[in-house]
Amino acid sequence: MQRRNMLLSAMTAGALATVTGGAAAAPARQAPRRSTVIRTDDGVQLFHCDWGDGRPVLFVHSWALSSSMWDYQISPLSDQGLRCIAYDRRGHGRSEATGRGFDMDTLADDMAIVIEALDLRDVVLVGHSMGGTEILRYISRHGTDRVAKIALLAPSTPFLLQTEDNPHGAPAAFFEQMRAQWVTDFPKWLEDNKRPFFIPQTSPQMIDWLVTMLLRTPLPVAIETNRVLVQSDVRPALAQVDRPVLILHGDKDASAPLELTGRPTAAGIKGALLKVYEGAPHGLFLTHMEQVNSDLLDFIRA
Repeated sequence: MQRRNMLLSAMTAGALATVTGGAAAAPARQAPRRSTVIRTDDGVQLFHCDWGDGRPVLFVHSWALSSSMWDYQISPLSDQGLRCIAYDRRGHGRSEATGRGFDMDTLADDMAIVIEALDLRDVVLVGHSMGGTEILRYISRHGTDRVAKIALLAPSTPFLLQTEDNPHGAPAAFFEQMRAQWVTDFPKWLEDNKRPFFIPQTSPQMIDWLVTMLLRTPLPVAIETNRVLVQSDVRPALAQVDRPVLILHGDKDASAPLELTGRPTAAGIKGALLKVYEGAPHGLFLTHMEQVNSDLLDFIRA
């Protein structure tokens, strides 16, 4: 009961972290040189960008955001000799608008199509929050033949929903009440819940950049993907991971509390390395970008 209350209070205080997104002046990006068109099995065209040369790194974005959230990783890491690829999940960003295919199996299969269309081999998969859930479902459905390593930033895994065999999750009513607020005034909910995603030193411009990115995602898409995320149980996939795994998690994460997501995820994956960032919130890819980028680069090159 104590751990359940921890999750409820943490997720209520930082509900924005159950999401993931952003908006403020992004760093300059080199123009993508590859122009592969990627279509899913049901005909949805996915936007992607491809920067640099070298070992491929595929970035998978968070709930209700887009590939642009990775700007502050892609720019410096591509300058370090890595090929950085990021794509927008169906219905998000610059990918084709669609009202179908928002189940975790289909989203994982979309990732497989991106990997195969670009013929990525020995790829390093990097996901934040919901992106980590998609990566683990991809592994359970498609294996690790094309994967070299996996990095999970503030993962919302292995399972958020309270069930008989997952008593420390949050009750379904908690998530339903949150989504009911979105239906009436999503912008106000974001405004009321944005601060725990960041640190006091985060600029207002950076916060606005991220919130704007969230608001660009169609509300029906945001609601459905949140429902899918909450209901996705990837506990069985943890034991199937046979590649090196790095988990970066903040001890001030109000959206995906460390003790209820990061640590259980690390404990379930053999050999996983968990690095805890003191004072870091759910948005550590922005608030602690230099440390995140350094740790990712070391992990990729090791």
